[in-house]
Amino acid sequence: MTVYNIHEAKTHFSKLLARVMSGEEIIIAKAGNPIVRLLPFEKESLAPRTSGLDKGKIIIKDNFDDPLPEFEL
Repeated sequence: MTVYNIHEAKTHFSKLLARVMSGEEIIIAKAGNPIVRLLPFEKESLAPRTSGLDKGKIIIKDNFDDPLPEFEL
């Protein structure tokens, strides 16, 4: 884990991104205090969706699309 100040990070941003993409973790600090951590993005492996998995759990009434009643103010 390497720490850079904001000016260094701004100046060498492309190089820092290349290092992050190779798996390195980069910390950006302001006045010596860490404020940002750059990490490589890990894509989630999602299983394919199963059709009809929640069938019967949601009920929509027959009058769902009927006009709403008029309200008196």
